[in-house]
Amino acid sequence: MQVEDVCRAEHIAVGSEILLGQIANGHAQTISQTLAEQGFFLFYHSAVGDNQERLMQVFQQAAKRSNTVIVTGGLGPTEDDLTKEALAASLGRRLILSESALREIESYFHGRGRPMPESNRKQALCIEGGELIPNPNGTAPGQYIFADGVHYFLLPGPPLEMKPMLTNSVIPKLHTIFSNRRLIRSRVLHFCGIGESDVDMQIRDLLHKSNPTVAPLAGEGEMLLRISAAAESESVADALIKPIEEEIRRRFADYIYGTDEETLPSAVGRRLRESGWTLALAESCTGGLISSMITAVPGSSAYFQGGVVAYQNEVKQAALGVQEETLRRYGAVSEPTAAEMARGVQTRLGATIGAAVSGIAGPSGGTPEKPVGTVCAAIAGPDGVSTWTMHLRGSREQIRVRAAKRVLWEVYRRIGEKPAGA
Repeated sequence: MQVEDVCRAEHIAVGSEILLGQIANGHAQTISQTLAEQGFFLFYHSAVGDNQERLMQVFQQAAKRSNTVIVTGGLGPTEDDLTKEALAASLGRRLILSESALREIESYFHGRGRPMPESNRKQALCIEGGELIPNPNGTAPGQYIFADGVHYFLLPGPPLEMKPMLTNSVIPKLHTIFSNRRLIRSRVLHFCGIGESDVDMQIRDLLHKSNPTVAPLAGEGEMLLRISAAAESESVADALIKPIEEEIRRRFADYIYGTDEETLPSAVGRRLRESGWTLALAESCTGGLISSMITAVPGSSAYFQGGVVAYQNEVKQAALGVQEETLRRYGAVSEPTAAEMARGVQTRLGATIGAAVSGIAGPSGGTPEKPVGTVCAAIAGPDGVSTWTMHLRGSREQIRVRAAKRVLWEVYRRIGEKPAGA
């Protein structure tokens, strides 16, 4: 087979359950990441149901624009598993029983002490001219077919079967087919405390670059910028990324807390550990969400004292020492109440810094003076208490997540204002 130049790949996920929303198309992410790591370009994703006519249409469309087509799903033993049938019909080829595949399937069932159902014979059918791709973890072998300049890879749907076959069979095959690979490297910068539109306004001159590219990624309560470069090696790609990253950091020094896989809770934990500070939390509307984020980071016991979920006013008073007069005069959702919650959890749990949040997450409970999305927060530290009020929009869960991340961001900033060990 002639070695080709550039891989132009696409992925087709087969299964009506994907279109019905019953399962997520997780293979799209897996295949995208795997190919990018190996320097192969994936240009299209699509999903199609278990219908032979529509499958044939999708295959014919893919053949016009791609030279590599990776298909997942539709290789099972039931009547609605039609991937091989549709591709064979689209290519005008026959389906031929593979004796070696049949023996593998029979051996699979024999090893589990069960006779092979007759319906599983269907999984041993191979498209004429194709090659079997071994599946050591299931009954559906994959297939590789080359036809009319297009390389087709058929893989089963179960992730524990598909992923090893992709890594151990498809990727090595692609390396033998395509000679010109360009490694794709990405650097992701994490922002908090600034809106996506504000960042976009200040990086418009960078968004039009072709290599590296800069792309904003929205998140709940934060945002990300991804810098991606294509090159022949990691070192060349990193060299392309470096000046762009330095320029972005220069423009947004006060808002970047981490890179790549780092999360806001892990960044807070890093600063707490470096400073020798400890943290305690008092939560009302977030219901322990911030504490959950903090404790999801391994090793958080080194700096997290604990948290109090004080939903009712009586608990705010009894567990945190909030004054009845404060609640009566200002209400539970107020900066004075948040301040007393923060100071109370700081002193009662013996932490360097205490943070508190109280608000109206909705969908009900708002008033004209304090509508849904009104959230008050406070931080109590060695140098006093600071408070602020947020006016958040979105669903109940969005308001809770956005409030939690804003509190974490303010904690991160507060620790950064002090030298280590202060």
